[in-house]
Amino acid sequence: MKRVRCPKCDNYVYFNDQNYEAGQSLVFICEECDKQFRIRLGKTPLKATRKDEDLSPENLEAPFGYLSVIENLFSFKQLIPLSEGDNLIGRRSPGSKVTIPIETGDMSMDRRHTIINIQRKGGEIICTIQDNDSMTGTFLGAEEILPGDIRRIESGQVITTGATTFIYYTKE
Repeated sequence: MKRVRCPKCDNYVYFNDQNYEAGQSLVFICEECDKQFRIRLGKTPLKATRKDEDLSPENLEAPFGYLSVIENLFSFKQLIPLSEGDNLIGRRSPGSKVTIPIETGDMSMDRRHTIINIQRKGGEIICTIQDNDSMTGTFLGAEEILPGDIRRIESGQVITTGATTFIYYTKE
C-alpha cells in the first residue's frame, strides 16, 4: 500500500501500488474535500509521516533542543527539533509559512501562533518565547504570555498554544 497527500486539504489517500506500473498516471478524488488530482508513479520511496516515524530523543538531531508535542484529542505525539534563531510555531496548513508546523486538528491553534528564539551566547544556549499575536494566546506553565512579552524558557517547561500542549527540552 502507498499513500498520496491531497494538495488541497493534506488528507492521505491510500492505494495498492501493486496494481500499477512505474510511470503510469493515476487520478484520485479526495474523500475529505472532493478535490480531484493526478499523480504519476515513480520509483522513489515515500517518506514516512511524522505520525509513522519512530523518533526518540536519543536519535533526534537537535543540538538546540526539541519540542515534545503531548498526544491528546487533537494531535499525536511528535518530537520536533529546534534550530538556532526564530522558530515560528503554528498549526500545519497548506500554504502557511511556519518553521515548525504542528500536525494537529486543534483549530484554536493559529497557523502562526508563537515564536521560540534560540541564541548561543558564549557556551550557553538561551531560549525565549513570545506570542505571535495569536487569537487564543500562549501560556508558559499556567501564566499567559501577553502581547509583546518575551519570556525565557528552561528545559522541561510546559507550553500551551490553543488546546495543544508541548514541552521544551534541551538536548541534555
